[in-house]
Amino acid sequence: MSPTDMLLLLMVIPLVAAGISFASIKGGEGGRKIAIGCHALSMIAILVLSFTLAGTVFFDGPVISEGRWLYLDGLSGLFLGVLGLVSILTGMYSIGYIGHEYKHGEISGTKVSLYYGLFNLFIVSMLVAVTANNVIMMWVAIEATTICSVFLVGLYGQRSSLEAAWKYIVICTVGLAFGLFGSILTYSNAAAVFADPANAIFWTDIHQNAQALDTTLVHLAFIFVLIGFGTKVGLFPMHAWLPDAHSEAPSPVSALLSAGLLNCALLVILRYYIITVKAIGPALPQNLLLIFGFLSVATAAFFIITQRDIKRLLAYSSVENMGLITLAIALGPLGVIAALLHVINHSLAKTLMFCGAGNILLKYGTRDIGIVKGILRVAPITGVLVVIGALALGGVPPFSIFVSEFTLVTAAIGDDRVLFTIVLLLILTIVLGGLAYMAAQCVMGEQPKEVEKGELGFMTLAPMAAIVVMLVVMGTAIPTSVLKGIDSAALVILDSEESSVMNTLNLPLKSLHQTQQQANADLTEIPLAQQ
Repeated sequence: MSPTDMLLLLMVIPLVAAGISFASIKGGEGGRKIAIGCHALSMIAILVLSFTLAGTVFFDGPVISEGRWLYLDGLSGLFLGVLGLVSILTGMYSIGYIGHEYKHGEISGTKVSLYYGLFNLFIVSMLVAVTANNVIMMWVAIEATTICSVFLVGLYGQRSSLEAAWKYIVICTVGLAFGLFGSILTYSNAAAVFADPANAIFWTDIHQNAQALDTTLVHLAFIFVLIGFGTKVGLFPMHAWLPDAHSEAPSPVSALLSAGLLNCALLVILRYYIITVKAIGPALPQNLLLIFGFLSVATAAFFIITQRDIKRLLAYSSVENMGLITLAIALGPLGVIAALLHVINHSLAKTLMFCGAGNILLKYGTRDIGIVKGILRVAPITGVLVVIGALALGGVPPFSIFVSEFTLVTAAIGDDRVLFTIVLLLILTIVLGGLAYMAAQCVMGEQPKEVEKGELGFMTLAPMAAIVVMLVVMGTAIPTSVLKGIDSAALVILDSEESSVMNTLNLPLKSLHQTQQQANADLTEIPLAQQ
């Protein structure tokens, strides 16, 4: 099967799974089981296809399909791989989580089928956002993610969840209106200078001819794009929807919002960042990313240490980490490497923590840090996994976020931002303190008498255990394929085709394949008699 066929199939499979799930809403118990089965098969197919496509673009170059409307390069390939991984982790966790809710009468069989239909539809919208080459379709796809996910946020129909859903759709729709204006400015700017205005809709053509664009319009377009899509990323001060939506949604959806959706919106900003740097130079876009990123980190840190709700704390942690990724992009080539590493690491750690928060909520019936006590006594495996997740999210070695944050700090120092680095380290220390306090308060202590001992089941623990393994591997021995993906994505952001970014920077992240190639080259230089 060709990569173009796989790219189309990647969209079709979850769309079909969503349709079957919606059709099974009135099917009773049998319909519920069909929805679950289609959902599981869809998640497996998404993982296989996304990893295959990502590997293809990492090693063989970009894939373009459907009349140039779909495009996959090293950057979108990396984000697609992360989305595929997060989808199967949250998708499989959903089977255990939603199954528990159904078993205890919290949701009906009808809502179970509805949930799986919306879940797959949400993933389709994110897949389109990641692979879109049409700048207007990028906006349409991100807007579609709002429409699909808002019903998941309000799934339980409670007052708080419905309020969060309305807040989510109003703020994001208004914010994305700015993104639409930036997209239209970019399109009209390109259409005015292209020989064939029909090509002005494609990101690849705009990027190729970026230096011919009107610089004033490029300035304005990037500002509107950063504000508009930055709302969906959760950057300060456009982040107000995020804590409510993340905390009120079912926990698997919270994980998918944080580890999937925010990355998709960030990718759109990076697409425009690449065009802007090529058209007007790096000064303005880097300064804007640095300001918005730092403000997001600083603001979120102080909200983290004051939260009493576990999921709201994790939501503010998403604001903090997306801020770190954003500001890292502005710190030069090494910062870009740090940002891409952090995209992967944050997605894994945040999925682990939201799944852990979901287990806590199912056992205790509350997210209040002051009430949740003694998890190690109630559900010891969940307790251990939550502690590991909190430490990993806080950047403690040997977990992977330590590597990306260390690389980020190194990039900041290398960019002669010593005072900035000191302040950033102090803020990250505050974040670690908030996460450690949350974990200690919830995990230690005596268990409440009304809470029964026992784990929730295999499907609520297996995805979390798998993530812990990935966090350790990414923190100690990053796989060759991941290094290649980061390298390919970094070359796209830096708009470079000359050499490997990692080799240029002499980072200690060279793949085994690169090391072996060097060893073979050295061996051929030795005279045969000496060999």
